[in-house]
Amino acid sequence: MSGTPKRTSSTNIEGGATFRRTSNTARGSVSAVGRRSEAGLQFTRTQDDLTRPSATKKDMSEWLVKLEHMFTVTPQRMRMIVDGFVEVLEKGLAKEGEDVPMLPTYVFGWPTGQEKGAYLAVDLGGTNLRVCHVELEGDGKFEVTQTKYRLTEEQKHADGPELIDFCAECLGRFVQDHYADDDGNVILDEPLSLGFTFSYPCVQEAIDHGVLLRWTKGFGAPNIEGHDVAAMFKKSLAKFDVPVELVALINDTTGTLIASAYVDTATRAGIIFGTGCNAAYMEKISSIPKIADKGLDQTEEMAINCEWGAFDSSTHEHLPRTPYDVIIDETSNKPGQQAFEKMIAGLYLGEVFRLVMIELIDEGVLFLGQETYKVEKPFGFDTAFLSLIESDTTDELLTVTGLFSHFYSLDTTIKERQFFKRLAQLIGTRAARLSACGIAAIVSKQGYLEDGCGIATDGSLYNKYPKFPERLGEGLVDIFGEKGKGIRTYHAEDGSGVGAAVIAAMTKARLLAGK
Repeated sequence: MSGTPKRTSSTNIEGGATFRRTSNTARGSVSAVGRRSEAGLQFTRTQDDLTRPSATKKDMSEWLVKLEHMFTVTPQRMRMIVDGFVEVLEKGLAKEGEDVPMLPTYVFGWPTGQEKGAYLAVDLGGTNLRVCHVELEGDGKFEVTQTKYRLTEEQKHADGPELIDFCAECLGRFVQDHYADDDGNVILDEPLSLGFTFSYPCVQEAIDHGVLLRWTKGFGAPNIEGHDVAAMFKKSLAKFDVPVELVALINDTTGTLIASAYVDTATRAGIIFGTGCNAAYMEKISSIPKIADKGLDQTEEMAINCEWGAFDSSTHEHLPRTPYDVIIDETSNKPGQQAFEKMIAGLYLGEVFRLVMIELIDEGVLFLGQETYKVEKPFGFDTAFLSLIESDTTDELLTVTGLFSHFYSLDTTIKERQFFKRLAQLIGTRAARLSACGIAAIVSKQGYLEDGCGIATDGSLYNKYPKFPERLGEGLVDIFGEKGKGIRTYHAEDGSGVGAAVIAAMTKARLLAGK
């Protein structure tokens, strides 16, 4: 049997929802009482004050003034952040061990758009494991068949090899479902080529190699950090007798960069604003001093996985952190890491909102006389709720009423609902404006401003949060002036699926060329 999969209907397959997506456009298109301390807010709560005075409009107005000051990032502050960001990116290219590690990916140069063939892709993301068959058709076109498997919190923190085994098992099931003949036998002319999207910071010395530096996005599985993830995955593939050859280990931002460039040649960076945040762009090898001893062709370019979520984690001299950000950091499973990510990524925005609510509950401003234990659970307020609050256009903010009533058994006044909507806007706008600083840093460093460029952007925050793309654009204009309008952000192509396949195809072509 060749590498063409058996066609199946789009149904659930043993725990994974399968469906196809086909590109139908050519190249160039994109589809209690609280206490404070110097460390921040404390979680000590009591129930002995049940007769607090009613909150007044003035109470909320005064708090809103404080919060607007706390969460507003001015154009001047943005430009200062960009300057610091550029300096940090340069340091990461110069030497190892920096906060923003600027990881070489060994993905060399841009795709031609004419890459063709059938490839597999596995994507270990923050929420799901996804397995894809990708048919590259050339001219920037592709077809994707995929199955998703939900990751449990237990799996994210279970023993590392078990997590990698789970990935291999799911891939083996996918191959069996899509490539087996009527007798259940998988007979191939050669092993299927695979791109493994592993969206966590890895140090790579080759395209099929990657040592995990640290977990992000709430993962904490032991016995993987400091180990070669690619080697572990190859071992699991052999263990479960999966007829697949791992060709490339990539980050989802690198995949986003390459997949979008496959379709749109104006793409100059790939950025994820989702559960976490990260960016990739193409750098001259001659501008990466820390790999000068590798003997690489200095005239070539290589994709860099920035891992910029770690920006300002050590010094805290650039980002305007609030006491709520400090709490999130100190109570996380990785304190002292990912400072930038913890201020802008989808995993954390709902928690920022919740911590503000908790402080105002403690101050006797919100939910007077009501049981509030349901909102006191850490990370018990999803970022998706901020989207719902911001999107509510009814006069009485009825969506907000229903949200608090249904999920938290809390009644709200119109003043509280108006306050919540403004708070959600402040938190969402801050995230977008800080995100714009990261984009602006790459644009400034690479000299893209004069001619303009395309920024391929993906993730739930960019795709689903109200006005996030518009606020990114406004932030870029605040940083660069009118020239900032030449920096286009658009929805990225499927980086973890199509990108992995394109990179696998590019890698095979280099190997055939003797590089």
